[in-house]
Amino acid sequence: MEFTLNNLLLVGSALLVLSIFLSKTSKYGIPAVILFMLVGMLAGIDGPGGINFYNTQISKFIGTLALVLILFSGGLDTRYTDIRPIAKRGILLSTLGVVITAILTGLFIAYTTELNIKEGLLLGAIISSTDAASVFTILRSKSMGLKNNIRPLLEFESGSNDPMAYLLTIIFIMLIKQPDTNIGGYIWFFFKQFTLGSIIGVAMGFAIIKIINRINLNFDGLYAVLLLSLSLLVFGLSDFLGGNGFLSVYLAAIILGNHEFVHKRSLIKHFDGQAWMMQIIMFLTLGLLVNPSDLLPLVGIGLLLSAFIILVARPIAVFTCLAKSQFTTRSKIFISWVGLRGAVPIILSIYALDAGVEKGKLIFNLVFFISLTSVLIKGTTIPYIAKRLRLNVPMHIRKKSTVDIELANKVKSIIIELDVLPEYRCVGKTLVELVLPEGITISMLHRDGNIFIPDGFTRIRPGDKLTILADSVNSLKDFYKKVWG
Repeated sequence: MEFTLNNLLLVGSALLVLSIFLSKTSKYGIPAVILFMLVGMLAGIDGPGGINFYNTQISKFIGTLALVLILFSGGLDTRYTDIRPIAKRGILLSTLGVVITAILTGLFIAYTTELNIKEGLLLGAIISSTDAASVFTILRSKSMGLKNNIRPLLEFESGSNDPMAYLLTIIFIMLIKQPDTNIGGYIWFFFKQFTLGSIIGVAMGFAIIKIINRINLNFDGLYAVLLLSLSLLVFGLSDFLGGNGFLSVYLAAIILGNHEFVHKRSLIKHFDGQAWMMQIIMFLTLGLLVNPSDLLPLVGIGLLLSAFIILVARPIAVFTCLAKSQFTTRSKIFISWVGLRGAVPIILSIYALDAGVEKGKLIFNLVFFISLTSVLIKGTTIPYIAKRLRLNVPMHIRKKSTVDIELANKVKSIIIELDVLPEYRCVGKTLVELVLPEGITISMLHRDGNIFIPDGFTRIRPGDKLTILADSVNSLKDFYKKVWG
């Protein structure tokens, strides 16, 4: 079937609905992003769908747009209190870590494949970035609680390392296509991208706060349209002036998410939905773009490269950047394992295709295979690895309550939900016997499909879901000790 405008709505909506339904299977350990990508591959020219889609420009546009919204949504959910303890190490991972991974992988590729040193380093640069869409999706969909500030570090790294990978990719494309460019040009390009990207991102973040709080629109729905437009404006303005648009968007979103603005709660929820939709569209598009038959001859070398990145390049980068940090060896091993490759490397490989790099098609197919195996192998094993390394927190912490308790933005309470497991110390005890720490209130209890307000004589059972309000992180930590010791 030809991919035309006439059947775009029918086919597109059907694939979206199918992907959403299939995402329900993620609770069985299959990462949702893999399912989205597989749906696209099955709908493509080699699958039963038979859709003939091969347009690098459209794919690059969709990928760029999706990444902007995903990074913006991720930035809105990032708190200063979470990233402050890990900021220095996170920046090291997203800069030096990317460079180390790119160089090691590039040299290995040049040694083991038909690609020369420049082409190998280009592929290494493309695959050096961990994917924000995959990391955010997998960590949040699996509702993982992790010790030792691991989760904030992983999310901050994945959200902030795309600019470095993008810069390295563009530089190596220039080296291949314009070999006569002097080194000063590359240094200036690098400096300009990071400097302008940071300045524009920070400035636009504060400007957006003032705009939203002062504009006083007549229709509430327009605030979502305004914020969407402003997020795209941040990227477009930064890119137009020569800065890194992805960095600008992420920084602007972090600043916005840590300040008060009109309709903050509803707008964050809106962008969460937007990010999910763009993830589905992005992975579907990337799945349509690849021909599975082209991947089969690359299985051997693809698995070799995947193994090298997983077992050698990524661990060396992590252990180097986290040397003499507060992270334990077990934590470093886990951080190395969660270096997921996904949509970002595939999109960057499209840049190589679009630029007319001689072996761009081979690079694209290798990157796609590596990304696919990375998400499939790592994404399905993350909870198991965390448990084996004793880094998982045996509770479910949500940023939003399922009962959608509306709190004023100035209230400093923390709302969590705790799924009570049989092995918890609190099982069988009444709330009086539990002796709740000061600053902790169990506001509701979900049991057998019913919701009620517990009293001091309510006995906790396995399978209960407790809605808990805490006035500080310290009181929450004291409560954890009461729950499981």
